[in-house]
Amino acid sequence: MSLLVTGSIGIDSVSTPHGEASEVLGGSAVYFGVAAGLFTDVRLVAVVGEDFPPAFRDQLTRDRIDLAGLETRAGSKTFRWSGKYSPDMNDRETLGVELNVLAEPGAKVPAAFQGSDVVFLANTHPVQQRETLGQVAKPKLSVLDTMDLWIDNERDELGKTIAAVDGVIINDAESLHLTGKSNVIDAGRAILGMGPRFVVVKKGEHGAVLVTGDSVTAIPAFPTTEVKDPTGAGDSFAGGMLGYLDQVGSFETDDLRRALVRGTVAASITIESFSLQRIAQVTADEVNARVKQFTAMLHID
Repeated sequence: MSLLVTGSIGIDSVSTPHGEASEVLGGSAVYFGVAAGLFTDVRLVAVVGEDFPPAFRDQLTRDRIDLAGLETRAGSKTFRWSGKYSPDMNDRETLGVELNVLAEPGAKVPAAFQGSDVVFLANTHPVQQRETLGQVAKPKLSVLDTMDLWIDNERDELGKTIAAVDGVIINDAESLHLTGKSNVIDAGRAILGMGPRFVVVKKGEHGAVLVTGDSVTAIPAFPTTEVKDPTGAGDSFAGGMLGYLDQVGSFETDDLRRALVRGTVAASITIESFSLQRIAQVTADEVNARVKQFTAMLHID
């Protein structure tokens, strides 16, 4: 199998009650790719500017990510974001955003990537997501993420893109905002009515819900106490899910349930440090041990 991701690559600066990290590697495609790389090889399609540090490029290469689809655009600057988390880390304030290269046309899918089996469209403009998907010949599974900005300003285009994919991964507040429903199960079912065959609603510290045409599966978050930086948790969750699905090559409901566990574990590892410090260093044995611990916790006779 083969897994392609497109989304943002950024240079982040973040402050939480546990410290600060300045000018570190971030972005939706980065967190997704590193988490997915715990399970499979990843093909990255994205754009950075001339200011993108070579050390960041080297780090991505080490993390099982094929950078043949990474374009360094002459005369442009890399996306930058800075933010600060509240004392309880449930709220985040964006202090600064420089779209830079993200305000320009997206990267093209190279010929070597156009036969990818699994495609994840990380959060970006829905038209750009659809254009990228259209460059992949016949993916066996396509999934997208989105955000309030597109729900508010590009609802029609977002609807077209949702109709074109097999799955949607979205957070709880966004699912309610998109559908006008008052609970996430009804919201998931409403999104199913837009075209995809499954929806995953992320609920942060309260876990995640998988909604399919004939079932609902809810799991809690992994109970880690080492929460230092929640940035990238949702993208890591998606990376763990899709990386596992690409590894097993099957997308039935039971596979999606098992993928939920891997996504939850990946997110729990990411939040234990700033940026990619923890998720990029974790071993396969550590991941498998945490999966085993989590599944044992979920099993009740």
